[in-house]
Amino acid sequence: MRFAVAAVVGAVVLAGCAPVQSGSAPTGGDDQTGQVRVWLFDEVNRGPKEAVVEEAVTAFEQAHQGVTVDVQYIQVQTRAERFKAAFSDPASAPDVAEFGNTDLAGYVAGGGFAELDLGGWSEAKDLLPAVLDTGEVDDKVYGVPWYVGVRALYYRTDVFQELNLQPPATLDEIAPLARKIRAAKPDLLGISAGGKYTYGAMPFVWANGGDIARKDGDRYVAAIDSAESKAGLRQYTELIADDICPPAQCAGNGGDASVEAFRAGKAAMVVGGDFNRKSVDASSAAGKYAVVPLPGKEAGDIAPAFAGGNLLGVLKGSARKTLANEFVRLLGGKEYQRKMFDAMGNLPTFGDVQAEVAKANPVLEPFIETLEAGTRFVPVTPNWAKIDAQAVLPTLLQQVAAGGEDLDRAAKDAADQMNAAFDS
Repeated sequence: MRFAVAAVVGAVVLAGCAPVQSGSAPTGGDDQTGQVRVWLFDEVNRGPKEAVVEEAVTAFEQAHQGVTVDVQYIQVQTRAERFKAAFSDPASAPDVAEFGNTDLAGYVAGGGFAELDLGGWSEAKDLLPAVLDTGEVDDKVYGVPWYVGVRALYYRTDVFQELNLQPPATLDEIAPLARKIRAAKPDLLGISAGGKYTYGAMPFVWANGGDIARKDGDRYVAAIDSAESKAGLRQYTELIADDICPPAQCAGNGGDASVEAFRAGKAAMVVGGDFNRKSVDASSAAGKYAVVPLPGKEAGDIAPAFAGGNLLGVLKGSARKTLANEFVRLLGGKEYQRKMFDAMGNLPTFGDVQAEVAKANPVLEPFIETLEAGTRFVPVTPNWAKIDAQAVLPTLLQQVAAGGEDLDRAAKDAADQMNAAFDS
């Protein structure tokens, strides 16, 4: 999930949230008038988002006599407590809410969101299947993907030109290239990596054939300690070193801090999201950078990216289910996804709308290529929230990169923690 543009990641990433264990909320009624309550995530720069939402609210109220829409912007960091309370007490809950796709399984297990029937919605057929998957649990849809976030490799064109360098063609080339840049320009990080940047690290794992976990029957089993996963972890943690991105400076960084170093002109490369593009364009790196897909293991390959993004859903206890569903279809539909792209840079989740904005904005090409090459996701289980809240993967990265711990031991410890959570 992208937080801070949600993430966003991550950014969702990406702060984890405590598992919801409040039990199922009452079913609620279906009033056709009154107030529709909506929770959306706050943003660092909320103005453009709020303007689009206000436009949608006005259109909805004009089309529904006797109906008003109340929108509240909630802090991402406190969402776990807010949603847990809402699931337990429908009287204080919204009818519609924005939430991160990595939180979905936990929220559904907690009885918080209603299943959505998209059959009567003509626009639904154009939702990208791989993106719609992030709104599903057990083949049932609980969230309409409002935007999708993927990451690619940002690099400083002026630095590369000065040093006569080309962007890396494989993952193996990144560390030597970053090391060469820092040696030539000691004031620059060769690449801005982060010990807490889980979704910057996972493409290295996936590209090497590894994974977070694998399905074994009806349960998940950790796979982060497999030989393939460790090969990817080794490639990523190699970047957090004094001659590339010093641990003292980088080990504590997540995605936001990693991108901020690039924005501030302190790094030659960074793995950043499509959702970071507008902020980079408003930084000291503006006009001096380009983006390419993060390369894979072999030349010509693209490393699988995490399919981040946020969803819009209807609370199970809503007393205005029809109105709530109609508002989700309006705000989450093609017209307002296009407006949200113009306002915030959010990548649409409809194939035709995505193609339209890509044609008009060639800078999106590396992100579209990354999406088309195939994305990956976290294990779809409510127990993922526990693993996320325990910071299992960031701890693994930091132990190896900053603590000097043996990778085999750290990966085994992480796998043991994950398996304990999966089996709980």
